[in-house]
Amino acid sequence: MIKVQGAVIIEQGVTFAIIVVKPHVTQYTARAVSLRSELAPFFRNMPIVLMSQDRTGKPRYYGRKDIVDFLKTVKIEQIPWKTYHIY
Repeated sequence: MIKVQGAVIIEQGVTFAIIVVKPHVTQYTARAVSLRSELAPFFRNMPIVLMSQDRTGKPRYYGRKDIVDFLKTVKIEQIPWKTYHIY
């Protein structure tokens, strides 16, 4: 079992998942693509956006451009984070 921090959000009719990852994941496309593929079976039929934070707490998103652009307008404190247990 793996525990991940994340959120499932519905915005403007689009349901998507945000998953918190370490910064090295969002810095390298191959790692980000690989992890999103691994998580896809657990967040079926929804786009997955990965989110890491730099040392100052500023978020960095990796995923579908329209969702990333939306998330850049949202404070991370407003996101309904929870722990997901993935088996």
